[in-house]
Amino acid sequence: MTITLEDIGRRFNQEWIFKGVNYQFNPSGKYAILGPNGSGKSTFLSVLLGSLSPSEGRISYNSQKEIAVDHIYKYISFAAPYLDLIEEFTLQETIDFHFKFKQLQKGFDEGMVLELLGLKKSQDKALKYFSSGMKQRTKLVLACCTDTPILLLDEPTSNLDKQGITWYHELMERFTSDRLVIVGSNQEVEYSFCNHFVQITNYK
Repeated sequence: MTITLEDIGRRFNQEWIFKGVNYQFNPSGKYAILGPNGSGKSTFLSVLLGSLSPSEGRISYNSQKEIAVDHIYKYISFAAPYLDLIEEFTLQETIDFHFKFKQLQKGFDEGMVLELLGLKKSQDKALKYFSSGMKQRTKLVLACCTDTPILLLDEPTSNLDKQGITWYHELMERFTSDRLVIVGSNQEVEYSFCNHFVQITNYK
């Protein structure tokens, strides 16, 4: 999957968050979107996701043929600390619900997803009783275990402790080898595996 940005810009009211972005994200590349808090990283990722339209310019998605922006969600897995989960669902219900709409990685089943989370004892507990770290682990595992060519992560180690960050690195090693991965971050620990870097402040 290739994502091509042609003179992309996004503004709110009269303020440009970023503009004049000409860039190509290539298959299997590992990209970090960098910048301080409030610089527009999350807005930029929302444009890549197709959940926000650019104020100017054109974005295209190609995988042998061009994919319409309103279908791109089928090809992207996304995790972010602000992404809502259904708090009344148990962990097991959350996994079951997610994979009604998304396909598991080849060779995976839902039991393996639970095992990877390391929260088997909590499978029948409602998410509203989970800590913020447990919720973040759940979001990351659902995104990683979904069979999509693109993985987008925004501040992926938010709410994770030291052990959780080590676990995150193991996830990245296991689930990113042949995917296009884009990480929005201002912490090197989150994007240390990336080899391409986009400074969002260069496009103000």
